[in-house]
Amino acid sequence: MPKNIRVAIFEDNYLLRDGYYQLINGTPGFACTGAFDNANDIVFKINSARPEVVLMDIDMPGTNGIEATRTIKEHFPDIYIVMQTVFEDDDKIFESIHSGSNGYILKKSPPLKILEAISEVYNGGAPMTPSIASKTLQLFRKGAPAPAEEKYTGLNERQKEILALIVSGMSYKLIAEKLSVSVETVRYHVKNIYSILHVHSRFELLTQRKK
Repeated sequence: MPKNIRVAIFEDNYLLRDGYYQLINGTPGFACTGAFDNANDIVFKINSARPEVVLMDIDMPGTNGIEATRTIKEHFPDIYIVMQTVFEDDDKIFESIHSGSNGYILKKSPPLKILEAISEVYNGGAPMTPSIASKTLQLFRKGAPAPAEEKYTGLNERQKEILALIVSGMSYKLIAEKLSVSVETVRYHVKNIYSILHVHSRFELLTQRKK
């Protein structure tokens, strides 16, 4: 029997939380091990649910999703986190990537897309939507200094090319066909882009601390 992906949900809207719970538990290959209406006492809740993937709401009372993500990544670095939000152009989405999330989805996403995002991060992928790709391109077009504290590189030409195609709305499969590479190669590049963003975020934090 295939192994179920263990998922914990953090969502303060009861109807959405229950909907996600029913979706995950009702789909073969997935199991919801915890559904919480807030991210307070996040370490205790993660220890009790023992998830492999967390579906995290950005805006919650008390500890918000971004703060919770940072704490999870500090204490449980092997857990994958998919952020969820209402607005695709919300700046908090980009901040959530800086906090260490592995991808993000819109709350209006169809059930299949939600399951695909969970499965993709679990299998080492990094879901990225057009708005995130656009924000990423904007960041690196402005130029980012290289910190002495950590190895840092900007985006290479292939990564910029892939981001531009994501911005245009192309799927990973269509991008792979256009560039004559495998879908796994596209996923590999997107995952590296997320890693570069994480490094950039740490550099910004170090810079702020020195001021």
